[in-house]
Amino acid sequence: MNLFSAPADISSKDLPFREDVRLLGRILGDTLREQEGEETFLLVENVRRSAVRFRKTQDDQDGEQLEQMLDALTPGDTLSVVRAFSYFSQLTNIAEDLHHNRRHRAHLKAGSPPKDGSLLLALDRLEKKPVTAETMQAFLNSALISPVLTAHPTEVQRKSILDCHLIISSLLSDRDRLDMTPEDLDENENALRRFILILWQTRMLRTAKLNVHDEIRNGLEFYRYTFLNEIPKIYAKLEKQLEARFDKNIQIPALLKVGSWIGGDRDGNPFVTHDVMQYAVQQHSAVALEHYLKETHILGQRLSLTDRLADISDELRQLSDSSPDKAVSRLDEPYRRALILIYSRLSATAKQLGHEISHLPPVDKEAEPYANPQQFIADLTVLIDSLRQHGAEYLARGRLSNLRRSAEVFGFHLAPLDMRQHSAIHEQTVSELLTHGGIASNYSDLDEAARREVLLGTLQAGRPLMVNLEQYSDIARSELNIMLAAADIHQRFGRAALPNHIISKTDAVSDMLELALMLQQVRLLEADALHVNIIPLFETIEDLRSCGPIMDELFAIPYYRQLLAERGNTQEVMLGYSDSNKDGGYVTANWELYKAELVLVNVFAKYGIELRLFHGRGGTVGRGGGPSYAAILAQPPGSVNGQIRITEQGEVISSKYSNPEIGQRNLETLIAATMEATLLHHHGDDSTMPEFHRIMEALSLDAFAAYRKLVYETPGFTEYFFTATPIREIAELNIGSRPSARKASDRIEDLRAIPWVFSWGLNRTLLPGWLGFGSAVKQFIAREGEAGLAQLQAMYREWAFFRGLMSNMDMVLSKTDMGIASRYAGLVEDVELRERIFNAIHSEWEDTVEMLFAVTGNTTLLQDNPAFARSLLTRSPYIDPLNHLQVSLLERHRAGEDNELVKRAIHLTINGIATGLRNSG
Repeated sequence: MNLFSAPADISSKDLPFREDVRLLGRILGDTLREQEGEETFLLVENVRRSAVRFRKTQDDQDGEQLEQMLDALTPGDTLSVVRAFSYFSQLTNIAEDLHHNRRHRAHLKAGSPPKDGSLLLALDRLEKKPVTAETMQAFLNSALISPVLTAHPTEVQRKSILDCHLIISSLLSDRDRLDMTPEDLDENENALRRFILILWQTRMLRTAKLNVHDEIRNGLEFYRYTFLNEIPKIYAKLEKQLEARFDKNIQIPALLKVGSWIGGDRDGNPFVTHDVMQYAVQQHSAVALEHYLKETHILGQRLSLTDRLADISDELRQLSDSSPDKAVSRLDEPYRRALILIYSRLSATAKQLGHEISHLPPVDKEAEPYANPQQFIADLTVLIDSLRQHGAEYLARGRLSNLRRSAEVFGFHLAPLDMRQHSAIHEQTVSELLTHGGIASNYSDLDEAARREVLLGTLQAGRPLMVNLEQYSDIARSELNIMLAAADIHQRFGRAALPNHIISKTDAVSDMLELALMLQQVRLLEADALHVNIIPLFETIEDLRSCGPIMDELFAIPYYRQLLAERGNTQEVMLGYSDSNKDGGYVTANWELYKAELVLVNVFAKYGIELRLFHGRGGTVGRGGGPSYAAILAQPPGSVNGQIRITEQGEVISSKYSNPEIGQRNLETLIAATMEATLLHHHGDDSTMPEFHRIMEALSLDAFAAYRKLVYETPGFTEYFFTATPIREIAELNIGSRPSARKASDRIEDLRAIPWVFSWGLNRTLLPGWLGFGSAVKQFIAREGEAGLAQLQAMYREWAFFRGLMSNMDMVLSKTDMGIASRYAGLVEDVELRERIFNAIHSEWEDTVEMLFAVTGNTTLLQDNPAFARSLLTRSPYIDPLNHLQVSLLERHRAGEDNELVKRAIHLTINGIATGLRNSG
C-alpha cells in the first residue's frame, strides 16, 4: 500500500516527478508502519485520503468529516500525523527540485532554445543588439552582482535534516542519471530506506534556541554545498561563451560575490558582539583555506606530469626548484613539487591566521605564509601558463583554473561580511564621543543643521575623540568595540573581509556623518581615505519618500564627495522591502520603492556618482520576494547599471543553494538579469510612461488607505492578529537568535516584518502579499470606467514592473485558503470582533481575486504558471490537515492545556506548514 502519492491528473512531462514522489511516499509509508505500527499507519492513511478528497471536492460534508477525524486525535496520534505529513512535504520538495534539474537537462540535451534567466539567452540577446566587445568589457569591469545571506528566523529546518535531504536527493538523482542494473536499483532503494528511516527518527525541532555562532556555521555550509565549487564553473562557462562570441579577448574580473550579514548584523540583535563578528570572519577565512588546501592536495595527486615528456616554463622550473619536496621519486614531476610548495605555504597561511584546519601536515612546516591572496594566485598562474605552453590546455582549464578563480573571488576571507546597526544607536554613541571629547555636550538636542556643522567640523579636524572605553555607556562601549574589531579585521584579513556598514532607519544626512566619525576613531577613515562603504538603509514609506532629498543634501557636501571620489565614486543605497510593506501594504510599498529608485537615479546623475542598489528582499512576496530574474528586469531604467546586491533570507537560502545544480542556475540568473537590465534596457527618467505612472500613483493612494484603515485604524485588529495567527507560538520556536520584536509590546509597529509575514502565511491568509489591491482597482475602475480597465490591462501587457506586481500577487493568492483562515479566525473568542475583521479581510480578498482576473484576463489562479500550479496541487492535501490540526492544538494550548506533547505538536505544525509552502517567511 502506498501511503503517500502524487495526484493522478498530472501532465505526461511530469511523470518522472510523480514516480519519484510515489517511490519516496511508499518508503515513508513503509517506515511509518515498521516504526509506529499498523494502527498508526492506517490512521495516517485515512487522514490523507480524507484530505485529498476534500481538496478535490471542496464539499462541506467532506470538510466536516476531515475536521471530526482530526479533532478526535490523541496528542500522540497528532504527533504521528504531523510528522508524517511534514516529512512527506520535505520529500516532495526534494523530488520537485530534482525534477527541475531533470527538465533543465532535458531542455539542453534536446537543443531547445535557452529560456529566460539563462546566461546563454542573455548573451544571445546581447549579440543580436549588438553589444561590442568594448561595451561588454566595460560592463564586466564595473559589475558587482552579490546575493547576501542573512540569518533571519524563517529557516525552520535543522542542519541535520538538511544534510539528510542532500543525501536522499543524491540517491534519487543517481536513479535518474545512472544506468543501473536491477541489483543497483535495489541497493539504491535500500539506501533511500536507510536515510528516510534516519529522517523519521531524527528530531525535527531544535531543543535549544540558535545562537549567532550556530547561524554563522549554518550559513557557511552553503559555501561548502554550492558556492566554492559552482561559482568558478559559472566563470568558466561565461568565459567560454564570451570567447565564442567576441574576437577580442574579454577579461572577466571577480564580479559575482556571495556576501553575508550573519555575525555582522547588530540591528535589534544584542547577541551580535565584537567577539561574535571576529568569530564570523575567522570562520569565513577558515572555510576558504580549508577548500584551497583540499583542492591543492587533489591537484598534487593528479598532476603527475614529468618534465621528460613536457616542456615546462622557466617560471615553473623556478617554483618547482623552490619546493621543500626533495624526494628522488618526484624529481622529474615539477607540477607535483610546485603544488607541495603551494600546499606548505597555504598551511603556513592558515596557521598565521589562527586556523586549526584538519589537513595533511605540510612537507615544510617552516614555509613562508602567503602575504595576500595575490601571491597564491600568482603561483597558480605559473602552473596554468606552463600547462598552456606545452599544449595541456584541458588541464589548464580544469580544476586548476577553477582553484585560481576561487582564490580571485573568495581570497583568504571567503565572503564580504556586512555590518549593520540602527541609526539611533550611532547617534547615542557619537553623542557620548563628542561629550567626552569636549566638542559638544548637547549633541542629541541639536537640530539637523547644527548636527551637520558639528560633525563636519570634527571630521575635518581629524582629532581623536575616543578615550578610555570604561567611561562610555554599555551601548556606546559595545559600538566602539565593534569599530575596534573592524579595524583589527581589516589588518588581519584585508579590507575585502568587512567592506560595508549599513545604517538602519536612515532619515537624515547626519546619520551618515555620524558613522563616518565613528570610523575615523579607529582609522577606518584616514584623511580622505574611507575604508568602509557607508550605506544608508531606507525602510518605511516615509523614509523611501525622503531618500532622494537626503542623498541630494549629502552629495552637496564637498567633503563627502571627496570621500566617494577616493572609493571609485560609487555610493551604495539599501532599500527595505519588508518594513515598507508592513508600513503601507503590498501595492504602495512596491510603488514607493520604484519611485525612490527613479529619484535616486536622477540625484546620482546630477552629481556624476555611480549608484549601487542593495535590495533588502525577503523570502515571501510580502517581504519583496518572488522570482529574481523578473524582479531585476522590472527595476526602473538606470537603476541597475551592472551593480546589484540582494539579500537572500530564511528558507529561501536552502531552497536556492543547498543543491549545487539549482544553486548554479540561480546564480546564473542573477548575472543574466543584471546583464540584460544594464545593456538592453534604455536609460533615462522613464518619461515614456507618464500615464502609467499617474495610474499607479492613484492605485497606490487607494491601496494605502485600504491597508492602513484595516491594519492600523480598525479597533481590535491588533487583538485579532495576535489571536488568529500563531505569532506568540512562533516566538517560542528555536529558529533564530534575534528577538521577534524590536521592543516588548503588542503594537504591530514594534513587531519585526519577518514574524508579521510568517504568521499570516501560517494561517493561510498571506495578507501582506495582496491587501489593498482589490479596493484600489475597484475604485479606479469606478472612476474611470471601461477605459480605466483597458489602461490597467495595457499596463499589464507593456510594463514589466506592473506585470511582476500581478504575477507575484497571483502566486500569493494561490496559497491562500479562506476556509482555513476562517478556522484560525475562530480562535478569536469575541464574536463581534471576529466577524467584523474576518469579513473585512474576506471581502477584500474576493475583490482582489476578481480584480486580478479582470486585469490579467485569466480565469484561474496560476493560469500562467502551470509548473507551480502542479506543485501546489501535489502538496496542498498534505498542508491543509496541518493547518486544521494547528488550530485545534492552539485552542487546547491557549485554554490552559499545558501538555508538552501539545506544545511540541504546535511547533511541528509550524515547521510542516512552512516546509510545504516553501517561502513562508
